Amino acid sequence: MVHNAGKAADSSRSTGSISRRSILQGALAGAALTAAGSTAAHASDVREAPFSSGTGRPSYRVPGQTTDCHMHIYDPVRFPYPLPTATPPPRATVDDYRLLQRRIGTKRTVVVTPSNYSTDNRATLDAIAQLGLKHARGVAVIDNTFSDAQLHDMDEAGIRGIRFNLTRPGGAGAELIRPLAARIADLGWHVQIHMTAEGILENLERITDLPTDLVIDHMGRIPGTTGTSHPTYAAITGLIDEGKTWVKLSGVYHESHVGPPSYSDRSTIGAAFTRHAPERMVWGTDWPHPTASRGEVPMPDDAAMLDLFASWVPNQRDRKRILVDNPEKLYGF
Repeated sequence: MVHNAGKAADSSRSTGSISRRSILQGALAGAALTAAGSTAAHASDVREAPFSSGTGRPSYRVPGQTTDCHMHIYDPVRFPYPLPTATPPPRATVDDYRLLQRRIGTKRTVVVTPSNYSTDNRATLDAIAQLGLKHARGVAVIDNTFSDAQLHDMDEAGIRGIRFNLTRPGGAGAELIRPLAARIADLGWHVQIHMTAEGILENLERITDLPTDLVIDHMGRIPGTTGTSHPTYAAITGLIDEGKTWVKLSGVYHESHVGPPSYSDRSTIGAAFTRHAPERMVWGTDWPHPTASRGEVPMPDDAAMLDLFASWVPNQRDRKRILVDNPEKLYGF
């Protein structure tokens, strides 16, 4: 099941103004303006974005309306974390994220509530509002205390799915996957899971034959050391073949023993998924890369991640399908 695209009307409007400048006369002035424009364009090419190594752009022009289907907002100044930890993630705001969008060329975004916020989705809903419903959707974390009226309001605000993160504490446990899937089915939402490869196998019965679509984070966290020979790969492709499961081509650094820049062990898994069913893949940055912020892996270069994705998907039609068409179907853009 996918969300009705008819709900995608943008309820926000933006206004702007164009400042007037004095008209400079003469060829010298014209040349100066041309040079200034060239310098500004060059500066735009190399402007840093927080929580992303490197400053360059992808080596190719991404399709128009390319969608980053997995990122988080952390704004403890405005929305304090309900679950304090020893290493709370640093602040990463919508304005910070817009710098990344300018650098890598993405236009649309799916904001995912991270585990640090448990079932407090205010930062996610605020980010959707700032980005606008024309360009943003969200995935929330809920439990069985949420009312139907709350779910309806969240749907109107751009939420299109609920997430279960079993890799870190926070939010609902696996025992609520099926009951909550039944609650959200009529909204056209999906269930998104973040589990280790072993966790997927342990919970396979819970995630099979749901009344909603299923979205699997970070390529199922299949270890690079085992690759597609891991039983979780066969389990996920089996779910895909039933026609209601999607895989996020994100978090390639999770479970990679090779590491940057090639992540060749996990790249093999990503390429295999895209060959198997490009029509069931979506792509995401996982910005601001909380695993890297905690020092567990090197901070990735998001432009290089798009180049890596392109190496998995050499066919431009399939590339557009994954970056543009599939998100339109899944999230109702």
